[in-house]
Amino acid sequence: MAKHQTTSFNFRSSCSILVFLSIFSSIPLLYWSYSIGYGYCHNQVENNKEMLLMEPINLLKFPKAWNQLVFSSKQQRRTAQTRLLKIGLFVRKWPEKNQAGGMERHALTLYLALAKRGHDLHIFTTSSSANIPSIMSNLHFHISRPIGSGYLNQVVAWKQFLEENATKAFDVIHSESVGLRLTKSSTYLNNVAVSWHGIAYETIHSDIIQELVRNPLDSSSQQVISDGKMMKVVEEVKFFQYYAHHVATSDHVGDVLKRIYMIPEERVHIILNGVDEEIFKPDVSKGNDFLLKLGINQDRTRSSIILGLSGRLVKDKGHPLMFEALQQIFLENSTFKHSVIVLIAGNGPWGDRYKELGPNVMVLGPLERAQLAEFYNAIDIFVHPTLRAQGLDQVPLEAFLTAKPVMATKLASFTGSIIVNEDMGYTFSPTVSELKKVLYQVWEGGKKNLEKKGGFARERGLKMFTATKMVAAYERLFLCISGNDEEKQHKSEDYCVYQPHQEMD
Repeated sequence: MAKHQTTSFNFRSSCSILVFLSIFSSIPLLYWSYSIGYGYCHNQVENNKEMLLMEPINLLKFPKAWNQLVFSSKQQRRTAQTRLLKIGLFVRKWPEKNQAGGMERHALTLYLALAKRGHDLHIFTTSSSANIPSIMSNLHFHISRPIGSGYLNQVVAWKQFLEENATKAFDVIHSESVGLRLTKSSTYLNNVAVSWHGIAYETIHSDIIQELVRNPLDSSSQQVISDGKMMKVVEEVKFFQYYAHHVATSDHVGDVLKRIYMIPEERVHIILNGVDEEIFKPDVSKGNDFLLKLGINQDRTRSSIILGLSGRLVKDKGHPLMFEALQQIFLENSTFKHSVIVLIAGNGPWGDRYKELGPNVMVLGPLERAQLAEFYNAIDIFVHPTLRAQGLDQVPLEAFLTAKPVMATKLASFTGSIIVNEDMGYTFSPTVSELKKVLYQVWEGGKKNLEKKGGFARERGLKMFTATKMVAAYERLFLCISGNDEEKQHKSEDYCVYQPHQEMD
């Protein structure tokens, strides 16, 4: 009994500390989000003017998202001629068609673009097939069979890396999350960067949310925040120190890595995720054609608000919450029910449940990227009710670039990096009552209001979330950290220094 009491006390103490740290770390983040986010469109113009007068910036110490910097196209062309890198990428799985998750899509977008710029890419990954066809001569795959729950075999992948490194040393090593697991026994490498698409500290926040919204009658779905998950955070704090550079994919994760995981600020760099702006862009005709294929004509479109959801239709993506909110509204307001159309792209167990809500709720199944672009153009607003506070989801970014406002769960990654003010969307606490309140607000505001918000969303998307901006930032980071100290001293150009007057050509 004494041992049990001690364990319970330690767990409660750990939870109290975690809650305190969470609250403590969120205060400056909320203030920062408010101070630079609210009134974004006006302040950004002033910030750009000030940027022209700024002194040179040490990029490794730059505290904000690199996406907001303008990297010179002239310098990129010059780089392509004089400084091509050999880059090794470790990623758990290479994407296959529309089965890819956010991390795999990020790797695909980033590395195809870097290969097009002439860099020599070697990708260490797993695949269900023996070979992945390479579409470019400078894009090389080193395949191994997955182990456990689909993880990369570290022993095999590292052996493949050393063999390739012996032919010509890699300039940069990049890991998508724990694609490459460094340990204390590993040789410290100062040219290693890891991009985090979810960390243990965030999963505990997700578990807290899911426990709060859990149906008390559904004991099978109970989430337990165990000592094991607390220790997972401690474990990450320890081994994260072995990576020389960390790329946070959201402003919130950057803050957590520096303040909770205690990684020195000059080793944490914020580069927000980006999506292909050539695919995801406004096109009214494509949206109308998409709706016509579904049997929705323009007369019905003009008189209806069209909500869109996409992704895996599972519990932790918030679909029980969305289902319950819609079900309640449909029962209490017939006008809402008949003047709102819900389009859902994706598959999963909640797909069949959504079909129970009637003909105005249409489950479309998984869509290819080109089809997703048509889907975004067909809707008035994108709804993202996820309960997972991990990384920076790409689907809201795709919606922004297609000039659609986003309605999302009030998580720090969304409020700090995406929906930074109410001009471009809505946020809600993850409860049925709060979600219903915002759904009514969207409906009452009407299509014109959503079009206006979509314009602001598109503006922010172009400034922060394009693949071009993301790739330029990663390329600059890789150029900055490549090579050893002696080589860096002899470089004719210091890629770690940002020269505002030279970059903005």
